[in-house]
Amino acid sequence: MIGTLTVRVLDHGVHSGMAGAVVPSSFAVARLLLDRIEDPATGDLRLPELRVDPPPTAVAGARALAAALAEAGTETTPFPVVDSLVLQGADRSEQALRTAWSGSLAVVGAGGLPPVEDAGMVLRPFTSLRLSIRLPPTCDAAVAADAVHRVLTTDPPHGAVVDWSDGDAVGGWVAPPLRPWLAAALDVASLACFGKPSGEVGEGGTIPFMGWLAAKFPEAQLLATGVLGPGSNAHGPNESLHIPTAERVTASLAMVLDAHARRPPH
Repeated sequence: MIGTLTVRVLDHGVHSGMAGAVVPSSFAVARLLLDRIEDPATGDLRLPELRVDPPPTAVAGARALAAALAEAGTETTPFPVVDSLVLQGADRSEQALRTAWSGSLAVVGAGGLPPVEDAGMVLRPFTSLRLSIRLPPTCDAAVAADAVHRVLTTDPPHGAVVDWSDGDAVGGWVAPPLRPWLAAALDVASLACFGKPSGEVGEGGTIPFMGWLAAKFPEAQLLATGVLGPGSNAHGPNESLHIPTAERVTASLAMVLDAHARRPPH
């Protein structure tokens, strides 16, 4: 879900020394509004419309992933964070579960703020924040959008003028349970190409096509894969392809397709 929050407290900017202790800053009001949606200490979303309980299969998958990473000695974070940063989630299992099944709020843009080198002693008339709110895959996007609009615009702090401009609110998708032939085919292919049985892990992101495809073919088995090998940094400016992983994934998919052709008749 994408949208823009704008908070206005003045008709025009004034010297902060004249009004700073009397007029609430638009940024302070915006900060209070964001706290209605997110717990700033934990990153958890507060609105029940933005939360779901992960299914038992997702919990089991997250634990299996954490165990596999520990066995491989690669428990470090896959993200390019600073050395001192503490991730949200007590361990790799909880972090994997949060990645797929916990929503999140991110400020991805701002308006009304001058560049640091040009900023002066002025109380600004407004602050605009571009928000990206990630929803869990089974969350109702329309219900969530209504809840966000309501909580941001109802009874704003200090009586400030608040506008919430809705952007796209797109629902997520979660794959249906694997049928026995596909579960077996994935394990056989993974053991042959990677030396370990297959695993499942949820990933944040929005691919509306998957939801549309699942709605069109409700009985189909859908397998979403990608080559996110070491250092691939997908969607980054230095995105790359890890060739050994790509070769193994390609071979695995070939084996799964062969198993699909040989699957038992319905």
